[in-house]
Amino acid sequence: MMPTRIATLHLNHKHLECLNSVQELPDSYEWTGVDENSSGDSPITESVPVIDLTDRNASEQVAHACKSWGMFQVTNHGVPDSLLNDVESAGRSLFALPTQQKLKAARSPDTVAGYGPARISSFFNKLMWYEGFTICGSPLEHARQLWPHDYTIFCDVTEKFEEEMNQLAEKLMWLILGSLGITKEDVTWAWASSKGDFKAALQLNFYPPCPEPDRAMGLAAHTDSTLFTILYQNTVSGLQVKREGAGWITVPPLPGALVINVGDLLHILSNGVFPSVVHRAVVNRTNHRLSVAYLYGPPAGVPISPLPKLVDSAQPPLYRPVTWTEYLGIKAEHFDKALSLVRCVCQKTDSMVL
Repeated sequence: MMPTRIATLHLNHKHLECLNSVQELPDSYEWTGVDENSSGDSPITESVPVIDLTDRNASEQVAHACKSWGMFQVTNHGVPDSLLNDVESAGRSLFALPTQQKLKAARSPDTVAGYGPARISSFFNKLMWYEGFTICGSPLEHARQLWPHDYTIFCDVTEKFEEEMNQLAEKLMWLILGSLGITKEDVTWAWASSKGDFKAALQLNFYPPCPEPDRAMGLAAHTDSTLFTILYQNTVSGLQVKREGAGWITVPPLPGALVINVGDLLHILSNGVFPSVVHRAVVNRTNHRLSVAYLYGPPAGVPISPLPKLVDSAQPPLYRPVTWTEYLGIKAEHFDKALSLVRCVCQKTDSMVL
């Protein structure tokens, strides 16, 4: 299944050319039920928690947000506004390039990094109104292909952004684990891993204005394969989270704030206490939307399983140990069935993922 899936994804590069040129929505991009169970313009009775990280009760607030929402926004996080503006500008400059220029840095069939459509595209029979660029490690090779004579600005900005995101991710990791009563002695891999271990990727997402946004989809509903994801979004709304009993809730952009969402591996680590939240992105008619996601995971070869402190006879482990590398392979082939495939056979099928 995997070779066919990747080949299909690679062929979808040709569809990227129409995103900024068509006046009517092509049939290949037409989705049904986009507005179904969406809060839309109706009064919002619930909203994703916003947490000030300098608040002395931040740990308790994070715990509650992770348990009840699987998502929250943070302010006073320490990442300079100027850097957020710089990384947005870097993303704008990338996606403003002619399509044929961007395709020089196209994601190849056997890799993750580079330019292309959404990596979950092949699990759906309709295309998404989306283009993206993934950075794993150094962006230098692809940046040289995009800007042969002027690539250093993009590299400098994205590398500085990754440094700041990593520092924030480490802070959030201990804030989240600490809220469960977990200490560094309980998860030695989280602080004693070698510097060479791959732990993160940077994903730039771009959603151009769409002629018929009510019938198109920016990024289809999914969960992240991470421990958690840190997302910067520009001033244009589009991110939505699936809320049980309330449908799709829009996560509004807040100046300077960052969105944090629980991923599949943190769901496993917490033994199901923290839900891996289902989310998506919708598009609009007049404004482009740009977001930058920092996908934070454990060292690639470390087995992730429910933390011993969260397991007892009354609450046995829900999942078997799985490395990030193995899990990414399962997710790449089975998508929304991935969590159920690593669930302990004695347990019921996972119900927290679409």
